Amino acid sequence: MTHSEDDEAMSLQSGIAAFEAKHFSRAMQLLMPLAEAGNAQAQYRVAIMHQIGLTGVPNPGAAVKWMRAAAEQGDPLAQHGLGFMFLEGECVEQDSAQAIHWMEQAANQGLAGSQTTLAMMYAQGNGVERDPAAARYWYSRAGFDADEMGLLDS
Repeated sequence: MTHSEDDEAMSLQSGIAAFEAKHFSRAMQLLMPLAEAGNAQAQYRVAIMHQIGLTGVPNPGAAVKWMRAAAEQGDPLAQHGLGFMFLEGECVEQDSAQAIHWMEQAANQGLAGSQTTLAMMYAQGNGVERDPAAARYWYSRAGFDADEMGLLDS
């Protein structure tokens, strides 16, 4: 690692620690330069702080910008977050196709929350054509036996 890579890793660790300790203004101060430099983990946390307004007033535009930047780099938590934004119409226009797209990206990386969300969307026909087979598949990927647990209406 070069000296600047060491510094970046330390800033990222410090920023994440500040975020987890709920010291959001400090977290933003540490993470924003890393987000601007393209670090997906920093972008994801900056997006969350903007989405919820943890450093002041919520900023939906910035939340979507940073969530999408991290999601497009393959960060599964950001992919789930962006999918959820589209599913709920939070910070963006509700868009089921985009919700499915981003949830599938995260689900295919093994994120159980995304797998379960997809399963429920297919089971309920929420934004997609009701598809019990797809629901069963995603429940199974998430570690649930849909039939045993009565998760699918017959």
